[in-house]
Amino acid sequence: MRTLPEVTRRDEFDALVVRTDHSSEESWQAVAAALAEPWGDEHYEPRVHVIDDPAWGEASVDEVQRTLGADEDLCVVFLADRVTMRSEHHPLLAVTLLTREECVDDEDYERLTEFGAEFRTVPAGIHEIHANLSIGNLGFEEFAAWAHDDPEGIFRHC
Repeated sequence: MRTLPEVTRRDEFDALVVRTDHSSEESWQAVAAALAEPWGDEHYEPRVHVIDDPAWGEASVDEVQRTLGADEDLCVVFLADRVTMRSEHHPLLAVTLLTREECVDDEDYERLTEFGAEFRTVPAGIHEIHANLSIGNLGFEEFAAWAHDDPEGIFRHC
């Protein structure tokens, strides 16, 4: 089992994006540009901490969850993986970091993961997801349900 580098200097209000696929610099530049766009009706300034380190290359969801799970200020991470780089809309993989042990009980965890512990989101969606999860306005399961209802399985509600 490999050890991934520690994430440092991330502000608790920043969404965390980890690049795990380094196959296309052109695609990555498109993702990075989309992440930098203002978001929401009020055109909020994006708050994103990006990990663009080849050491994270091909990291699995399990490896990312193990490495980042101890961060109490982080309940979701967004992965720029192979699907992100090869798809037209560059959907990132949103992954919950909450575990069964952190939930009140098994029923709470089942509700949280009803549509899975991960889903895809357009780059602009990470801001809305991270902000709402951070303040407890919406839960991971609600965003996962919206992605589940999309014909392509992507959260686009931004």
